[in-house]
Amino acid sequence: MTPTAGGSGTSSPPDGPPPDRDASPPRGEASRSDRVSSPPHPAPGETAASPDRAVWARVEGVQGTPLDLMTARLRRLHYAPHAHEEFAIGVTTAGSEVMRYRGGMVGSGPGDLVIVEPGEPHTGGPAGAEGFAYRVMYPSPRLLAEVGRRMPHFRDPIVRDPMLGCELWRAHRELMRGDDPLEGESRLLWTLSALVGRHAETAARSVAATGPGGEIARLVAARLADELTAPPALSDLAAGLGLSRYQVLRAFRDAMGMPPYAWLAQYRVGRARALLEAGWRPAEVATAVGFADQAHLTRWFRRVLGVTPGVYRNSVQDGLRRPSPY
Repeated sequence: MTPTAGGSGTSSPPDGPPPDRDASPPRGEASRSDRVSSPPHPAPGETAASPDRAVWARVEGVQGTPLDLMTARLRRLHYAPHAHEEFAIGVTTAGSEVMRYRGGMVGSGPGDLVIVEPGEPHTGGPAGAEGFAYRVMYPSPRLLAEVGRRMPHFRDPIVRDPMLGCELWRAHRELMRGDDPLEGESRLLWTLSALVGRHAETAARSVAATGPGGEIARLVAARLADELTAPPALSDLAAGLGLSRYQVLRAFRDAMGMPPYAWLAQYRVGRARALLEAGWRPAEVATAVGFADQAHLTRWFRRVLGVTPGVYRNSVQDGLRRPSPY
Protein backbone atom coordinates (compact mmCIF):
# COMPACT_ATOMS: atom_id res chain seq x y z
CA MET A 1 0.00 0.00 0.00
CA THR A 2 1.75 3.12 -1.24
CA PRO A 3 0.69 6.76 -0.89
CA THR A 4 1.25 9.31 -3.59
CA ALA A 5 3.37 12.35 -3.01
CA GLY A 6 0.17 14.37 -2.80
CA GLY A 7 -0.66 17.74 -4.27
CA SER A 8 -1.55 21.10 -2.78
CA GLY A 9 -1.84 24.78 -3.47
CA THR A 10 0.46 25.62 -0.56
CA SER A 11 3.76 24.33 0.79
CA SER A 12 2.84 23.55 4.39
CA PRO A 13 2.73 19.85 5.37
CA PRO A 14 -0.68 18.18 5.62
CA ASP A 15 -0.42 16.34 8.94
CA GLY A 16 0.18 16.98 12.63
CA PRO A 17 -1.34 16.71 16.09
CA PRO A 18 -2.09 20.18 17.53
CA PRO A 19 -5.65 20.53 18.87
CA ASP A 20 -8.44 22.40 17.12
CA ARG A 21 -9.00 26.00 18.08
CA ASP A 22 -12.04 28.19 17.62
CA ALA A 23 -14.09 25.25 16.32
CA SER A 24 -17.68 26.31 15.80
CA PRO A 25 -20.65 23.94 16.20
CA PRO A 26 -23.11 23.38 13.36
CA ARG A 27 -25.95 25.83 13.19
CA GLY A 28 -28.60 25.13 15.80
CA GLU A 29 -26.26 23.43 18.31
CA ALA A 30 -25.01 25.26 21.36
CA SER A 31 -21.94 23.16 22.13
CA ARG A 32 -20.05 20.05 21.15
CA SER A 33 -18.23 19.66 24.49
CA ASP A 34 -20.81 17.22 25.78
CA ARG A 35 -20.02 14.79 22.97
CA VAL A 36 -16.52 15.55 21.70
CA SER A 37 -13.86 15.56 24.39
CA SER A 38 -10.95 15.11 21.98
CA PRO A 39 -11.89 16.10 18.41
CA PRO A 40 -9.72 15.25 15.39
CA HIS A 41 -6.90 17.67 14.68
CA PRO A 42 -6.10 19.94 11.74
CA ALA A 43 -2.62 20.22 10.27
CA PRO A 44 0.03 22.51 11.83
CA GLY A 45 -1.24 26.06 11.58
CA GLU A 46 -4.46 24.79 9.97
CA THR A 47 -7.56 26.31 11.46
CA ALA A 48 -10.91 26.85 9.86
CA ALA A 49 -9.93 30.48 9.29
CA SER A 50 -6.86 29.56 7.18
CA PRO A 51 -6.91 30.29 3.41
CA ASP A 52 -8.48 27.69 1.08
CA ARG A 53 -6.16 24.72 0.71
CA ALA A 54 -6.55 21.11 -0.41
CA VAL A 55 -4.13 18.17 -0.51
CA TRP A 56 -5.07 15.17 -2.67
CA ALA A 57 -3.37 11.77 -2.52
CA ARG A 58 -3.91 8.25 -3.83
CA VAL A 59 -3.00 5.09 -1.91
CA GLU A 60 -2.42 1.92 -3.90
CA GLY A 61 -3.00 -1.62 -2.69
CA VAL A 62 -5.93 -1.28 -0.28
CA GLN A 63 -7.76 -4.61 -0.74
CA GLY A 64 -6.37 -4.61 -4.27
CA THR A 65 -7.85 -1.24 -5.29
CA PRO A 66 -6.64 2.40 -5.12
CA LEU A 67 -8.07 4.72 -2.48
CA ASP A 68 -8.23 8.50 -2.92
CA LEU A 69 -7.77 10.79 0.09
CA MET A 70 -8.09 14.54 0.59
CA THR A 71 -7.31 16.97 3.39
CA ALA A 72 -8.83 20.43 2.97
CA ARG A 73 -9.64 23.68 4.70
CA LEU A 74 -12.12 26.01 3.04
CA ARG A 75 -13.36 29.54 3.69
CA ARG A 76 -14.57 30.63 0.24
CA LEU A 77 -14.99 27.54 -1.92
CA HIS A 78 -18.49 26.06 -2.17
CA TYR A 79 -18.72 22.80 -4.08
CA ALA A 80 -21.08 22.76 -7.04
CA PRO A 81 -23.79 20.07 -7.11
CA HIS A 82 -22.12 16.78 -8.01
CA ALA A 83 -22.11 13.06 -7.24
CA HIS A 84 -19.39 10.45 -6.75
CA GLU A 85 -19.09 6.88 -8.01
CA GLU A 86 -17.56 6.01 -4.64
CA PHE A 87 -18.57 6.65 -1.06
CA ALA A 88 -17.24 9.90 0.41
CA ILE A 89 -16.50 9.38 4.11
CA GLY A 90 -14.95 12.25 6.04
CA VAL A 91 -14.55 13.89 9.41
CA THR A 92 -14.83 17.60 10.12
CA THR A 93 -11.78 18.76 12.07
CA ALA A 94 -12.51 22.47 12.59
CA GLY A 95 -15.28 24.98 11.96
CA SER A 96 -18.68 24.12 10.47
CA GLU A 97 -19.78 22.80 7.09
CA VAL A 98 -23.20 23.03 5.48
CA MET A 99 -24.29 20.66 2.73
CA ARG A 100 -27.38 20.15 0.59
CA TYR A 101 -28.15 16.43 0.50
CA ARG A 102 -31.29 14.45 -0.36
CA GLY A 103 -33.37 17.58 -0.66
CA GLY A 104 -32.41 19.19 2.65
CA MET A 105 -29.63 21.14 4.34
CA VAL A 106 -27.40 19.43 6.93
CA GLY A 107 -24.48 20.72 8.98
CA SER A 108 -21.39 19.22 10.59
CA GLY A 109 -19.00 20.41 13.28
CA PRO A 110 -15.71 19.20 14.79
CA GLY A 111 -15.65 15.44 15.30
CA ASP A 112 -18.69 14.74 13.11
CA LEU A 113 -18.49 12.07 10.45
CA VAL A 114 -19.91 13.03 7.04
CA ILE A 115 -21.04 10.22 4.71
CA VAL A 116 -22.17 10.67 1.11
CA GLU A 117 -23.35 7.59 -0.75
CA PRO A 118 -22.46 6.86 -4.40
CA GLY A 119 -24.69 8.60 -6.91
CA GLU A 120 -26.18 11.06 -4.39
CA PRO A 121 -26.09 14.68 -5.64
CA HIS A 122 -24.76 17.06 -2.99
CA THR A 123 -23.03 20.37 -2.43
CA GLY A 124 -20.79 21.50 0.44
CA GLY A 125 -19.14 24.58 1.83
CA PRO A 126 -18.40 26.66 4.90
CA ALA A 127 -21.37 27.46 7.12
CA GLY A 128 -19.90 30.83 8.11
CA ALA A 129 -17.04 33.23 7.60
CA GLU A 130 -14.73 31.15 9.82
CA GLY A 131 -14.78 28.29 7.29
CA PHE A 132 -14.14 24.65 8.06
CA ALA A 133 -11.46 21.95 7.76
CA TYR A 134 -11.92 18.26 7.08
CA ARG A 135 -10.38 14.98 5.97
CA VAL A 136 -12.16 12.69 3.52
CA MET A 137 -11.58 9.37 1.77
CA TYR A 138 -13.37 7.80 -1.20
CA PRO A 139 -13.69 4.02 -0.71
CA SER A 140 -15.39 1.98 -3.41
CA PRO A 141 -18.76 0.33 -2.75
CA ARG A 142 -17.01 -3.04 -3.10
CA LEU A 143 -14.58 -2.19 -0.30
CA LEU A 144 -17.40 -1.12 2.03
CA ALA A 145 -19.33 -4.31 1.21
CA GLU A 146 -16.26 -6.45 1.90
CA VAL A 147 -15.33 -4.94 5.24
CA GLY A 148 -18.94 -4.82 6.44
CA ARG A 149 -19.97 -8.16 4.89
CA ARG A 150 -22.92 -6.42 3.26
CA MET A 151 -23.62 -3.47 0.99
CA PRO A 152 -24.27 -0.62 3.44
CA HIS A 153 -26.81 2.17 3.35
CA PHE A 154 -26.40 5.19 5.60
CA ARG A 155 -29.74 6.85 6.25
CA ASP A 156 -28.16 9.92 7.87
CA PRO A 157 -25.27 11.80 6.23
CA ILE A 158 -24.05 13.20 9.57
CA VAL A 159 -22.93 10.68 12.19
CA ARG A 160 -22.00 11.84 15.69
CA ASP A 161 -19.67 9.19 17.07
CA PRO A 162 -16.70 10.96 18.70
CA MET A 163 -14.53 7.87 19.15
CA LEU A 164 -15.08 6.73 15.57
CA GLY A 165 -14.41 10.23 14.29
CA CYS A 166 -11.01 10.16 15.99
CA GLU A 167 -10.29 6.71 14.55
CA LEU A 168 -11.14 7.89 11.05
CA TRP A 169 -8.80 10.86 11.51
CA ARG A 170 -5.99 8.54 12.66
CA ALA A 171 -6.51 6.13 9.77
CA HIS A 172 -6.51 9.00 7.28
CA ARG A 173 -3.35 10.47 8.81
CA GLU A 174 -1.46 7.17 8.65
CA LEU A 175 -2.50 6.55 5.05
CA MET A 176 -1.42 10.06 4.01
CA ARG A 177 1.94 9.69 5.76
CA GLY A 178 2.66 6.24 4.38
CA ASP A 179 5.26 5.49 7.10
CA ASP A 180 3.67 2.20 8.12
CA PRO A 181 1.44 0.67 5.40
CA LEU A 182 0.34 -2.17 7.68
CA GLU A 183 -0.86 0.25 10.37
CA GLY A 184 -2.59 2.49 7.84
CA GLU A 185 -4.50 -0.33 6.18
CA SER A 186 -5.36 -1.97 9.51
CA ARG A 187 -6.75 1.27 10.94
CA LEU A 188 -8.70 1.90 7.72
CA LEU A 189 -10.36 -1.51 7.61
CA TRP A 190 -11.19 -1.50 11.33
CA THR A 191 -12.71 1.99 11.08
CA LEU A 192 -14.81 1.20 8.01
CA SER A 193 -15.98 -2.06 9.56
CA ALA A 194 -17.00 -0.26 12.76
CA LEU A 195 -18.77 2.47 10.77
CA VAL A 196 -20.84 -0.07 8.83
CA GLY A 197 -21.53 -2.16 11.93
CA ARG A 198 -22.68 0.76 14.08
CA HIS A 199 -24.38 3.12 11.68
CA ALA A 200 -25.41 1.40 8.42
CA GLU A 201 -28.68 -0.27 7.59
CA THR A 202 -28.82 -3.78 6.16
CA ALA A 203 -29.59 -2.98 2.54
CA ALA A 204 -28.48 -0.10 0.38
CA ARG A 205 -31.19 2.21 -0.86
CA SER A 206 -31.31 2.59 -4.63
CA VAL A 207 -30.79 6.20 -5.70
CA ALA A 208 -31.92 5.56 -9.26
CA ALA A 209 -34.71 7.88 -10.31
CA THR A 210 -38.06 6.24 -11.00
CA GLY A 211 -41.27 7.23 -12.75
CA PRO A 212 -41.79 9.39 -15.85
CA GLY A 213 -39.50 12.14 -14.54
CA GLY A 214 -36.73 9.64 -13.96
CA GLU A 215 -37.03 8.29 -17.49
CA ILE A 216 -36.89 11.81 -18.94
CA ALA A 217 -33.77 12.51 -16.88
CA ARG A 218 -32.08 9.29 -18.03
CA LEU A 219 -32.77 10.07 -21.68
CA VAL A 220 -31.45 13.62 -21.32
CA ALA A 221 -28.35 12.46 -19.44
CA ALA A 222 -27.64 9.79 -22.06
CA ARG A 223 -27.84 12.33 -24.88
CA LEU A 224 -25.65 14.83 -23.05
CA ALA A 225 -23.06 12.10 -22.43
CA ASP A 226 -23.16 11.02 -26.09
CA GLU A 227 -22.76 14.60 -27.34
CA LEU A 228 -20.21 15.61 -24.74
CA THR A 229 -18.18 18.10 -26.78
CA ALA A 230 -21.14 19.70 -28.59
CA PRO A 231 -24.16 19.30 -26.31
CA PRO A 232 -27.65 20.12 -27.58
CA ALA A 233 -29.53 23.18 -26.41
CA LEU A 234 -32.37 22.77 -23.93
CA SER A 235 -34.84 23.49 -26.74
CA ASP A 236 -33.38 20.62 -28.79
CA LEU A 237 -33.59 18.26 -25.83
CA ALA A 238 -37.20 19.24 -25.26
CA ALA A 239 -38.15 18.90 -28.94
CA GLY A 240 -36.64 15.42 -29.08
CA LEU A 241 -38.86 14.34 -26.18
CA GLY A 242 -41.98 16.19 -27.29
CA LEU A 243 -41.95 18.31 -24.13
CA SER A 244 -41.52 21.96 -23.21
CA ARG A 245 -38.17 23.24 -22.00
CA TYR A 246 -39.64 23.83 -18.57
CA GLN A 247 -40.95 20.26 -18.35
CA VAL A 248 -37.51 18.87 -19.22
CA LEU A 249 -35.73 21.17 -16.80
CA ARG A 250 -38.11 20.39 -13.92
CA ALA A 251 -38.06 16.62 -14.51
CA PHE A 252 -34.26 16.54 -14.76
CA ARG A 253 -33.70 18.66 -11.68
CA ASP A 254 -36.19 16.66 -9.61
CA ALA A 255 -34.57 13.35 -10.62
CA MET A 256 -30.89 14.32 -10.64
CA GLY A 257 -30.77 17.01 -7.98
CA MET A 258 -29.20 19.54 -10.37
CA PRO A 259 -29.99 21.20 -13.73
CA PRO A 260 -28.66 19.67 -16.98
CA TYR A 261 -25.75 22.11 -17.36
CA ALA A 262 -24.44 21.26 -13.87
CA TRP A 263 -24.84 17.53 -14.48
CA LEU A 264 -22.92 17.86 -17.74
CA ALA A 265 -20.11 19.79 -16.05
CA GLN A 266 -19.64 17.20 -13.28
CA TYR A 267 -19.86 14.38 -15.86
CA ARG A 268 -17.11 16.10 -17.85
CA VAL A 269 -15.02 16.33 -14.69
CA GLY A 270 -15.44 12.59 -14.21
CA ARG A 271 -14.27 11.94 -17.77
CA ALA A 272 -11.41 14.39 -17.23
CA ARG A 273 -10.24 12.44 -14.18
CA ALA A 274 -9.86 9.28 -16.25
CA LEU A 275 -7.81 11.08 -18.91
CA LEU A 276 -5.61 12.80 -16.31
CA GLU A 277 -4.99 9.43 -14.66
CA ALA A 278 -3.89 8.14 -18.08
CA GLY A 279 -1.28 10.90 -18.26
CA TRP A 280 -3.01 13.48 -20.47
CA ARG A 281 -2.15 17.13 -19.94
CA PRO A 282 -4.91 19.42 -18.59
CA ALA A 283 -5.03 21.51 -21.78
CA GLU A 284 -5.57 18.36 -23.88
CA VAL A 285 -8.18 17.07 -21.46
CA ALA A 286 -10.17 20.30 -21.55
CA THR A 287 -10.70 20.03 -25.30
CA ALA A 288 -11.38 16.30 -25.23
CA VAL A 289 -14.22 16.52 -22.71
CA GLY A 290 -15.87 19.66 -24.08
CA PHE A 291 -14.69 22.48 -21.82
CA ALA A 292 -14.01 25.80 -23.57
CA ASP A 293 -10.37 25.88 -22.42
CA GLN A 294 -8.09 24.83 -19.58
CA ALA A 295 -9.29 27.66 -17.35
CA HIS A 296 -12.89 26.46 -17.76
CA LEU A 297 -11.82 22.90 -16.86
CA THR A 298 -9.91 24.15 -13.83
CA ARG A 299 -12.86 26.15 -12.48
CA TRP A 300 -15.22 23.18 -12.64
CA PHE A 301 -12.60 20.67 -11.46
CA ARG A 302 -12.05 22.71 -8.30
CA ARG A 303 -15.79 23.20 -7.77
CA VAL A 304 -16.32 19.41 -7.87
CA LEU A 305 -13.09 17.95 -6.40
CA GLY A 306 -11.49 20.84 -4.53
CA VAL A 307 -8.12 20.64 -6.35
CA THR A 308 -6.84 21.70 -9.76
CA PRO A 309 -6.43 19.23 -12.65
CA GLY A 310 -2.64 19.58 -12.49
CA VAL A 311 -2.51 18.74 -8.78
CA TYR A 312 -4.81 15.75 -9.30
CA ARG A 313 -2.77 14.44 -12.27
CA ASN A 314 0.54 14.74 -10.43
CA SER A 315 -0.79 13.02 -7.31
CA VAL A 316 -2.28 10.09 -9.18
CA GLN A 317 0.69 9.68 -11.52
CA ASP A 318 3.14 9.70 -8.59
CA GLY A 319 1.17 6.87 -7.01
CA LEU A 320 1.05 4.81 -10.22
CA ARG A 321 4.82 5.09 -10.72
CA ARG A 322 5.59 3.71 -7.24
CA PRO A 323 5.26 -0.07 -6.68
CA SER A 324 2.90 -1.42 -4.04
CA PRO A 325 4.55 -3.46 -1.25
CA TYR A 326 1.62 -5.93 -1.30
